Amino acid sequence: MGWYEKYGPQGFVVVGIHSPEFAWEHALDKVQSACKRLGVGFPVALDNDFATWKRYGTRYWPTLHLIDKGGVIRHTRYGEGGYEEMEAMIQRLLSE
Repeated sequence: MGWYEKYGPQGFVVVGIHSPEFAWEHALDKVQSACKRLGVGFPVALDNDFATWKRYGTRYWPTLHLIDKGGVIRHTRYGEGGYEEMEAMIQRLLSE
């Protein structure tokens, strides 16, 4: 079970932002198809011009930002791994 399914009932919201690394990833239909194939159940925005990427200071794929109820970035994870730390931070933020 993913974090979205596990913590969604407690108020955890997930929004995916797809910032395409390759030219063929810009097409909305391809992103929608990939999300369906992968069983992504949360909304995914397409960031073809990298506006969101730049706004959040993103530098790597993947990047995970945990944003609190006040809109403040409280934790950022660059790259794969660190799942236990990320889940602990999700739990902490939900308890606030």
